Amino acid sequence: MSNADAHEHGPNCECESCGDPRSMDFLDKYLTVWIFGAMAVGVGLGVVAPSVTQPIQDLHLVEIGLILMMYPPLAKADYSRLPTVFRNWRVLGLSLVQNWLIGPTLMFGLAVVFFSGLVPGLPARPEYFLGLVFIGMARCIAMVLVWNELAEGSTEYVTGLVAFNSLFQIVTYGVYVWFFGLFLPPLLGMEALVAGIQTFDVTPMQVFQAIVVFLGIPFAGGFLTRYFGTRVKSEEWYDDVFVPKVDPVTLVALLFTVIVMFATQGGNIVASPESVLWIAVPLTIYFVVMFLVSFGMGKGIGADYSTTTAIGFTAASNNFELAIAVAVAVFGVGSGVAFTTVVGPLIEVPVLLALVNVALYFQRRLDWVGTTAGTQPPSPSGSVPDED
Repeated sequence: MSNADAHEHGPNCECESCGDPRSMDFLDKYLTVWIFGAMAVGVGLGVVAPSVTQPIQDLHLVEIGLILMMYPPLAKADYSRLPTVFRNWRVLGLSLVQNWLIGPTLMFGLAVVFFSGLVPGLPARPEYFLGLVFIGMARCIAMVLVWNELAEGSTEYVTGLVAFNSLFQIVTYGVYVWFFGLFLPPLLGMEALVAGIQTFDVTPMQVFQAIVVFLGIPFAGGFLTRYFGTRVKSEEWYDDVFVPKVDPVTLVALLFTVIVMFATQGGNIVASPESVLWIAVPLTIYFVVMFLVSFGMGKGIGADYSTTTAIGFTAASNNFELAIAVAVAVFGVGSGVAFTTVVGPLIEVPVLLALVNVALYFQRRLDWVGTTAGTQPPSPSGSVPDED
């Protein structure tokens, strides 16, 4: 990915950075197979041995898997280029609109359509409605790094955008959940959806703790690894020797996380497949629409492929860890709200994986000649492209 901007990319470009399937190793090439296999193993494990759920929770295996799979992308990032990212107000402004205006509004609209009872033939499901609200207001700080990495997106830009959205999320999540979950429904004649609920006790500290665990730990590890690795050895050694050795950790940890995540919900999935399908439909629509719209907006402002991909996946992903934690704290682990938030990542994994392939297809087929917005300079001493 470090050489992605060394030449112009177009429909006939087949270089490794453009995702030429012939250049992919065995694990990458059949990743879809491994993902679905991991899902099957996880569900089977949860059904055959439901007692594994407690050790998985006690040992925090899902959290460990998430941290491990985020470490390699953050260790690969060149943090000396982050000031360039934050100077690009066009990209930051676009990400702000996508994540904090379009995304929450779209998820709220889908929750209304599918679970409010206003649409003939679709009964009201208040807990599913609130579950989607909890998901839609939690912007992604975790797995977006993996999807961006698999799609050859800009690690520097996705790191900057995630940090930007994380800070914004600390002070806005509780307000957004209150506005879309409590304040807005009665105004639209949907009082029954929030009957008996007086408040959502979502504190900035809950949001901050989730960010520290799922972003802060791998970020600190990646930053310190690059800092000391490039100084004790050299940048060439770090990029050419160390990074290739830790790179496979992302995919291995992803498969491990999928297995343990699905194992914790295997019994619920088998017992209530129709509920999973009901929740899956609006979530799938959300992921696909947000990615395509955001990707199109990124290309529309003239961003190069790696930046456009970072924009697209940052907007399309959600912070399910935060949504699950808050839903369980407010409504309890056995509630329909908590169940909805838990189903979220089970749908995200296959859909976002499919969108990785869509992004790589766009990389090969669309004309990227002349796209410069967001292009990173070749080195910290290089000139910064004109963002205007």
